[in-house]
Amino acid sequence: MATPFIAGIAVAATALAGRYGIQAWQAFKARPPRPKIKKFYEGGFQATMTKREAALILGIRESVAAEKVKEAHRKVMVANHPDAGGSHFLASKINEAKDVMLGKTKGNGSAF
Repeated sequence: MATPFIAGIAVAATALAGRYGIQAWQAFKARPPRPKIKKFYEGGFQATMTKREAALILGIRESVAAEKVKEAHRKVMVANHPDAGGSHFLASKINEAKDVMLGKTKGNGSAF
């Protein structure tokens, strides 16, 4: 007599689990799509650096205080310094970006 009772409980549990699975799948399909956010700027350097490009390189807004520009320059330079295995080209572009943001541009661009 216990066997049909256990079989009934197993069928009920399977039905409830299936119902929960179907509801979870429908909720998963109905969720809004995630926007694909690109974290990095895709593209090369421009011939003459603009303030927008300099801000993208340093990871700051175009209109920030000089102190924030120097702080951002320091952070980016620590990660890309040639003495620590970074590229001389990137270091020159980072320095050029700092100069553009601070208004100290001296020529047509980097040494490269």
